[in-house]
Amino acid sequence: MVLSRTILAMVFLAIPALAERPWIDQKRVPESRDDLKEIQQLMQAALPRARAATVCIQLGQGSGSGVIVSEDGLIMTAAHVTGGVGHAFSVIFEDGREVKAESLGLNSETDAALAKIVEPGKYPYVELARDGEEAKLGDWVFALGHSGGFDKERGVVFRPGRIVRTTTSTIQSDCNLIGGDSGGPLFDLNGKLVGIHSRVGAKLPENMHVPTREFLRAWDELNKSEFLGEGPFAEKPEVGKAFLGIHVEAREAGGVEIKRVGRESPAEKAGMKAGDVILSIDGQPLPDRKTLQDWLATKAPDEQVAFEMLRDGSSETLTLRLGDRDA
Repeated sequence: MVLSRTILAMVFLAIPALAERPWIDQKRVPESRDDLKEIQQLMQAALPRARAATVCIQLGQGSGSGVIVSEDGLIMTAAHVTGGVGHAFSVIFEDGREVKAESLGLNSETDAALAKIVEPGKYPYVELARDGEEAKLGDWVFALGHSGGFDKERGVVFRPGRIVRTTTSTIQSDCNLIGGDSGGPLFDLNGKLVGIHSRVGAKLPENMHVPTREFLRAWDELNKSEFLGEGPFAEKPEVGKAFLGIHVEAREAGGVEIKRVGRESPAEKAGMKAGDVILSIDGQPLPDRKTLQDWLATKAPDEQVAFEMLRDGSSETLTLRLGDRDA
């Protein structure tokens, strides 16, 4: 599930040269009908691939948008859309096809997040803007997203606009965005991904985007499912609130035996069953119920843990993500 920086660099090096900045971007304003036609033609050429890779993210009762950036289903979106690390959700393509995905890492200070489709396959994807291809003040861009949630009859919503402000960590455009667009992609006239929708403004044309470079700066950490920063776009899970969902009893032969598994608990979803014997968690021996309780008190929701288990006399390792006992 990890796309390393080395692999990403190889993808970039396969492109022989940086895409040239369209001449129309170098004009302060369009000066003729031909100028407007040039903008239209460039956007029309880039749109099919961009639309195919733009997805709706359905997480709980809410939804947002995202965009696929690798053939195996890596998704760039906003941290406030995924809300955390290791969250399972559905990804819906414009044609209504639905697949399962899981959030990877996020940066809670810049609002950048990665996710991954967990069903094997080859997926439509877009190219990222590289160094030297970043969006510049005045550039023409277009925003895509599943505004207000998925609507198969309507499809992905297209909004053209321009870059009106840039800072080190944000881009501002005058593309009209609404709820449901968050996490969706912002493209330049070459069809390169230059940003991800972050803050939808009170006024339709006032919207902020996370530049692609902010993802690349933390690429390895995001791929390793790390939670970066202290907010405000996502709340770090609180230590001591982890939930597993099993009732156990100690065994004379060592380890603890699972007597009951809670319905819809992380344990049940991971495949734990009554009668399984847990010998250790993350390499720590588990001799009794109190040890399990003390261990849980040191953990936070969404943490990934590994269990060494015996099932029907055979040893196996099971990995799962802990839940939130207050959820």
